[in-house]
Amino acid sequence: MIDTGDIRKGSTFDLDGRLVKVIDFSHNKQGRGSAQLRMTLRDLRTGSTTTHTVQAGARFTSVRLDRAHVQFLYAESGRYHFMDTDTFEQIELDESSVGDVAKYLKENDVVDLMTYNGEPIDIELPTSVTLTVVQTDPGFKGDTATGGTKPATMETGLVVSVPLFVSEGDRLKVDTRTGDYIERVY
Repeated sequence: MIDTGDIRKGSTFDLDGRLVKVIDFSHNKQGRGSAQLRMTLRDLRTGSTTTHTVQAGARFTSVRLDRAHVQFLYAESGRYHFMDTDTFEQIELDESSVGDVAKYLKENDVVDLMTYNGEPIDIELPTSVTLTVVQTDPGFKGDTATGGTKPATMETGLVVSVPLFVSEGDRLKVDTRTGDYIERVY
């Protein structure tokens, strides 16, 4: 069982027969009465996002997810194809199952596929990935001292706010949890 005090981003549990993952949460305590936990949840089977509020101390049924290392092969017509690196079995997921993870996936990347009773449920990325800038406005002499930022479109279509000295063709390390620029990679 999972208590409201154990809830973290990425926690997965059973809520009224639905397998859900916590996207965001906040504890609220107002005047009199008990505290409440407000959670933004994503249904791992349908991909829908909902908000759910419970009283502090509520308990949820925990689930055991199995982890497998898979290699991303390609995307075609809203379907994403992966290969298990141990068994070489190919797995196909639809767009709703992959979700925002698609913004960080490049061909041949190895990620973790989470399964529940043999059913693919979720994809877990490393904390950072390296992507190439395909489009950004040019920087001008003296821009590095201003500390400003500009938008840059990465090879996967992800738009990241980057420092002014970054130019097209640069390889950047991007945080997959927040989508923020970390550093330029040489």
